[in-house]
Amino acid sequence: MALITSAGIGSGLDLESIITASVDAENVPKMNAFAAKDEALQVELSAIGEVKSALSTLQDTIEKLADPDNFNKRVANITQPESDDGDLISVTPTSDITPGDFDIEVVEIAQGSRALSDDGLFATNEDVVSASGGILSFSAGVDKSFDLTIDAGATLSDLRDAINDSDDNFGVTANIINTGTESKLVLTSAITGTGKDLVITNDNAELDSVSTIANAGGTGGLSIAAEHAAKDATIKVDGITITNDSNTFKDAVQDMTIVAKRQSVNGETAKLTVEHDRESATVLIDELIANYNNVIGQLGFQSRIGSPLNGDSTIRSLSSQLVKSLSTDLTGAGPFESVFDIGLGVDKEGYLEKSTLVRSLNDAMDNNFDDIGKVFSGEDGIATKIETLLSNYIDSNGIMKQREDSLNGQISDLEDDVENHQYRMTSLEARLREQYAGLDVLLAQMQSTQSSLSAQLASLPGFTNSSN
Repeated sequence: MALITSAGIGSGLDLESIITASVDAENVPKMNAFAAKDEALQVELSAIGEVKSALSTLQDTIEKLADPDNFNKRVANITQPESDDGDLISVTPTSDITPGDFDIEVVEIAQGSRALSDDGLFATNEDVVSASGGILSFSAGVDKSFDLTIDAGATLSDLRDAINDSDDNFGVTANIINTGTESKLVLTSAITGTGKDLVITNDNAELDSVSTIANAGGTGGLSIAAEHAAKDATIKVDGITITNDSNTFKDAVQDMTIVAKRQSVNGETAKLTVEHDRESATVLIDELIANYNNVIGQLGFQSRIGSPLNGDSTIRSLSSQLVKSLSTDLTGAGPFESVFDIGLGVDKEGYLEKSTLVRSLNDAMDNNFDDIGKVFSGEDGIATKIETLLSNYIDSNGIMKQREDSLNGQISDLEDDVENHQYRMTSLEARLREQYAGLDVLLAQMQSTQSSLSAQLASLPGFTNSSN
């Protein structure tokens, strides 16, 4: 408590110590009780927070287990042919593909067409392609086209830049090759597939030299050699020939996309093996074991003897409900009637572990991989049961949130109690000072009176001071 005056100056008595002792006699025990209660509430709140955090982490894992897609993943292992030319193929399997082994050969890579201006048309890149301008129309196949307006007096370089900069361009790239004696316009189309050669027409005969079809009909000044024509890609899967207008083969093998990267040399093949993604499923089950055991460990630690949650009914109820949810009887999961049938078990401490008492997890994956996902994500799967249980505890209106709110409310009330108590102690000190101030004045007056009487007596004839 702050001292607001210095008592005892008048009387010479140690009134400050008396006031401090009086206030402390009432204040210290109460403040110690407040501090002890606050510490107990904070420790309990921290314990609830630790349990809630462990439950939240487990909930994240349970949400993954409840998603059947996490057990339907497939992994494609490719053995590429030994070559310095790079990979032959790449693949992307979907969750619906049936595992299997395939040999894949790339017979032909798809390509777009390439048009080249005829000899002798342009001496340099600054030659004018049209004095009056006009419109060039580009197309490749039935669904790719764009028009380009050519300015009057545009040069070969201007035309190249206009094509490359067009916002409507569907994939035509223009270049100029200078041979030393002339300049040639080269147009390359990104549109692949047989029958999808680049076609360029115009509305002004002056532009015939940069068209594949002349204004009046017939061939223009751009031509496509046979080897530069657009063509399909061709692959063989286990000897079966498949063609496509691009290098991306979707569902050539049902539910898988194969991308041809280059052409096979001397009939070389890539070996493709599609399997269940066992590693992903194993990692997820290991995550369940770790996070479930973390919850069990937290429940045990926070409810041990001496802990604020020792004997707590909420903790006891949660522990029993977790075990009950984990032990749910399953339906629609093939041969698995409980989670313990897939190679999991519970030790004597209540911790989840991989076990081989019934079968190992690897055996379950080898023989019934598709059913393992149903153990967790099926309609009656344990993930659904545990997810519902955890939601009751850690959602915004869950039991743990209610406990936290209650404890925080008690801490807030305690802070108010401390503030009110401090106000009372300040008032008590003020009263004591007022009372002792009166005593101090009275004693000072009495001492002054005594001194005055002593002086008067000493001046009387025949008075003898006892100290002499």
